[in-house]
Amino acid sequence: MNLSNMTSRSPLVSRFLRLGLVAGLALGLAACASSFKADVSRFQAQLPAPEGQTFAVVADDPALAGGLEFALYADLVAAEMAKLGYVEAATPEIANLLVRFDYGVDNGRERVRTTNAGFSHFGPYGRFGRFGGFGLRRGFAFGFYDPFLAGPEVRSFTVYTSDIELKIDNAATGERLFEGQAQAASRSNRLQSLVPNLVDAIFTDFPGNSGETLSITIREDGKSVKPVN
Repeated sequence: MNLSNMTSRSPLVSRFLRLGLVAGLALGLAACASSFKADVSRFQAQLPAPEGQTFAVVADDPALAGGLEFALYADLVAAEMAKLGYVEAATPEIANLLVRFDYGVDNGRERVRTTNAGFSHFGPYGRFGRFGGFGLRRGFAFGFYDPFLAGPEVRSFTVYTSDIELKIDNAATGERLFEGQAQAASRSNRLQSLVPNLVDAIFTDFPGNSGETLSITIREDGKSVKPVN
């Protein structure tokens, strides 16, 4: 197994600084949006019990290895693994488990939303009003027809799809023990805001039931989890 592309761990102080930065970014996102929704799919073999097991978070994409941005997100994954009881190894070479992590966001797709912002051309009482005059409905206001008053409202916006992938391998045998993906659609393409929430989603009720896809909503007041049909 080639370990030359695996990221090394940063000093403890630097990690705390990075985690503090991510926490600030996540709080900023919460202030801008009431909730974050992600679809999470997970598959697993038998993960070993945490006792006595060490892990290292490495880049699944060699191009990300050693990058400061990757290290920022890898610390989030390491913190979640530590909450489960696993102990982070000093280097990937001596770890029992290799946690392979990847993330990304697409270029976005344009969406057009049309809403009928005005009233109908004819009111509920026909072309004329209830009492015989012109109906005071948009399109026939003040006794004349104005197509601009009656037209629909059209808005265009960009929707981005972001995702993370998490794979856990037995370092000694190379056996794949876990793989999962969290994906979300949003109006933002800022990974610094998206990745922390995606990591939170994929570790919700971890490791979950193999083969199950869940819709996970993260709000300031808690989470909701439901299967995707």
